Amino acid sequence: MNFDELECERKLLQAELDSKKTQEERNIMGQFSTPDTLARDVLTHAKNIFPKDNKVLFLDPAFGTGSFYSALNSVFPHESIEIATGFEIDEHYGKPAKKLWTRTDLNYHIADFTNQIPPTEENKYNLVICNPPYVRHHHIKELKEQLKEKALEAANMKVSGLAGLYCYFMAITHPWMKKDGIAGWLIPSEFMDVNYGKAVKEYLLNEVTLLQIHRFDPSDVQFDDALVSSAVVWFKNKEPEDNSTVKFTYGGTIDNPENEKNVSVSILKKEKKWSRFPLSEEREESNEPKLSDYFTIKRGIATGDNKFFILTRNQIEERALPLEQFRPILPSPRYLDTTELKSDDNGYPVMEQQLFVLDCKLPLDEVKRIYPNLYNYLEEGIRSGVSDRYLCKNRKIWYAQENRSESLFYCTYIGRSDQEGKKPFRFILNNSKAIVSNSYLILYPNSKLEKEMNKKPQLKELLLKALNQITGKAMLDEGRVYGGGMHKLEPKELANVPATLITSLISD
Repeated sequence: MNFDELECERKLLQAELDSKKTQEERNIMGQFSTPDTLARDVLTHAKNIFPKDNKVLFLDPAFGTGSFYSALNSVFPHESIEIATGFEIDEHYGKPAKKLWTRTDLNYHIADFTNQIPPTEENKYNLVICNPPYVRHHHIKELKEQLKEKALEAANMKVSGLAGLYCYFMAITHPWMKKDGIAGWLIPSEFMDVNYGKAVKEYLLNEVTLLQIHRFDPSDVQFDDALVSSAVVWFKNKEPEDNSTVKFTYGGTIDNPENEKNVSVSILKKEKKWSRFPLSEEREESNEPKLSDYFTIKRGIATGDNKFFILTRNQIEERALPLEQFRPILPSPRYLDTTELKSDDNGYPVMEQQLFVLDCKLPLDEVKRIYPNLYNYLEEGIRSGVSDRYLCKNRKIWYAQENRSESLFYCTYIGRSDQEGKKPFRFILNNSKAIVSNSYLILYPNSKLEKEMNKKPQLKELLLKALNQITGKAMLDEGRVYGGGMHKLEPKELANVPATLITSLISD
């Protein structure tokens, strides 16, 4: 059997099948095929850690067209592969792939793996390699409760309702593994930092022996069509030993990484953000002040449809809409090239194009009576479906924004770092009444800091300088990273950033 020729056919087939689906369809199903070079890297490492004299009993619960199976046959000697089984839920990929591999010994099942009954002990697998579907939680709403029960029963994993399908796949596959079997899971690295990843981390620490987590450089996106930062998680189906360590590797290939560090399980049980390894040291216990000591931090408003709700002054005037039912709002960070905003006499930010967000608290019948032009505009929103969008339809008044007062200090919520070490986040001093969208975080000074600023009017400029002197590393250590080097900071993460310079300012 010439597997090199079959792999050439498989790649052509993958491209053809992908082209027949829209990006949205594949996003909903979480269908991002594993590149052949990455598949070979994964299987090469699997061979390096697999017991030399054992026969391979291979399982891929999310088979697709079979990039891992192809790599398995390229890396392992054919005579060492005793069994190979794959499951694929989507007939669009399953039927052509099953036909492709029909001349091999593959057991290919076109079925939903999460509904399968685990095999008896003698029929379990000792090598599980999988790139599970990256399906966001909101696309599995009707299946969540059933999947939660299965994950708890299969792996003692208490999965959050915000978790993606890949977390359930990992749990449900557990009873398919032989004792001492090896697993390699190619999954989004976000599980290392986000709250819903806690269940996965507890499983890896308490139910199996975690061997290695290799995280790819986020600027090297593994999947061309998914903005996902990837990791390969390796473990053995064996109870963990006391005082064990886990190898964390970063960049390069799994066996030839750019950085590596062994981290004890005892440290991992305390550390919430595993992505700090191997590039950072163990977090030291510290009483140093944090931004939460001086600010209450919230995210900016989510309108539900920025194109409808956020208008320029010209658009408002052209439609004769009432400006008093709008609030000034800052543009997206990419269109804001300053760190300090001045205010005009009306409290509007001084900028070339002022933006305003509709924020009307009046019932629709009152709007019709008092502001007929605004009523007509809202009717357009109803006809075009804006009022039926998720955020809008769950509000008491669909065109009223959530309550957010303006603040002196904002921080960009998302940004990229570059080769020159550019900081992905920046702080902005806002002297106007402008609020911000959820592409910013809002820092509301607490009463202690307000008191200091009232005593020293110049303190706000010094605070801005101190905030922008916080190192990129200090902020990245608390945030999370996605594919393409995209970094994000949630409110609680920004709150945890050290604030030593601010303490010095107030002490002075």
